[in-house]
Amino acid sequence: MKRAIGLLEIKNITKGILVADAMLKAANVELFLSQPLCPGKYVVMVGGDVGAVQSAVRSGKSVGGSENIVDEFVLPNIHPDIFQALSGCTEVKQIKSLGIIESYSVASAIVAADTAAKAAAVQILEVRLARGMGGKALVSLTGEVGAVTAAVRAGSNAIEDSGFLVDQLVIAAPHHSLHQALF
Repeated sequence: MKRAIGLLEIKNITKGILVADAMLKAANVELFLSQPLCPGKYVVMVGGDVGAVQSAVRSGKSVGGSENIVDEFVLPNIHPDIFQALSGCTEVKQIKSLGIIESYSVASAIVAADTAAKAAAVQILEVRLARGMGGKALVSLTGEVGAVTAAVRAGSNAIEDSGFLVDQLVIAAPHHSLHQALF
């Protein structure tokens, strides 16, 4: 069974906790993430059937108020690599080429990562969520340089119109010391 995930990124912590409660009460969803992030934002991510996730996100938005929502999404068929990348559990054996997508929001980074993973044969290494980065988020991925280039382009294009794309980068053959420093 394919699962959906939904996320709301909220401007303040107290409103975020209220939103999390409303989302969980609105539908039969599983709470994947509910925590404060830099700089004083709050993120809530739930998973389940598409309809339940959509209902939970709608409820959260209603309780939170559109003026308090930084970013949001409902992804109906999340790529399975995204969960490992979010938890930092991806085993990094070798970095062939390195791709990075930097965004201004957690939600846009996850959307970029999901799009990149579906666009080309790459391994999503990490989706780093706004901790100690002033609210920004990073997606890192590896694979053959052509696949990484295509994936970074697709992921960046997916969030560019929202205004959340900060920058993107592809390094064909990163130095081994950089690999050790990053992962």
